[in-house]
Amino acid sequence: MNKSLITNLIALTCTIGGYVSEHHILFTLGIFALSGAITNWLAVYMLFEKVPLLYGSGVIPARFEEFKIAIRQLMMEQFFTEQNIDRFLSDSSGKASTIDLTPVIERIDLSPAFDSLVAVIESSSFGSMLAMVGGSEALQPMREPFIDKMKVSIQDIAQSEQFNTLLREELEQPDIISGMRDKVSDIIEKRLNELTPQLVKEIVQKMIKKHLGWLVVWGGIFGGVIGVIAAITNNF
Repeated sequence: MNKSLITNLIALTCTIGGYVSEHHILFTLGIFALSGAITNWLAVYMLFEKVPLLYGSGVIPARFEEFKIAIRQLMMEQFFTEQNIDRFLSDSSGKASTIDLTPVIERIDLSPAFDSLVAVIESSSFGSMLAMVGGSEALQPMREPFIDKMKVSIQDIAQSEQFNTLLREELEQPDIISGMRDKVSDIIEKRLNELTPQLVKEIVQKMIKKHLGWLVVWGGIFGGVIGVIAAITNNF
């Protein structure tokens, strides 16, 4: 169910119905709700797509280099610390089996990753538009879904055959701990260099766009409420 489309259709129906029936309050409710819903829908759309003549649109793909840097820092500073590598080597039996990083991933706090995404949005030209619908607080309901999706994505990477093969090969080399982080960093760097703005957009879009639809719904609701208040006040 497309929440954004339904909200806009309801608002448009109220607008047309109020205009045809000459019902002032219904018309004002509809036009305010429609303006709020369309504005928020455009704001969500502008996060992921570049719109000609609208400065700041397409902020997610436009900032994909920062997104890649954040992923690299997260992997190296949280997962592949010397302590974690040493712990893994101490428990390793030497068998060529898939390395399960799920317990580590589950314990990692990914809230900073979400906060970084919010900060990128707020620092962009999109920030002023976001402020009109409640600022960063409007995005907070998406924190847990974002974290859950991010953990699943990281687990998929960590469980891939290519990742585990490369990691096991490095375990057989001398000076494991001292050289491990540099090697893993290089693997991650090469993989991240394969990312494109389009792929980054699709990753983020898949994680949060579904939940951003509620911004359109609430934009229509609040716009409608403001419209009713304006219509009633105008009658006095």
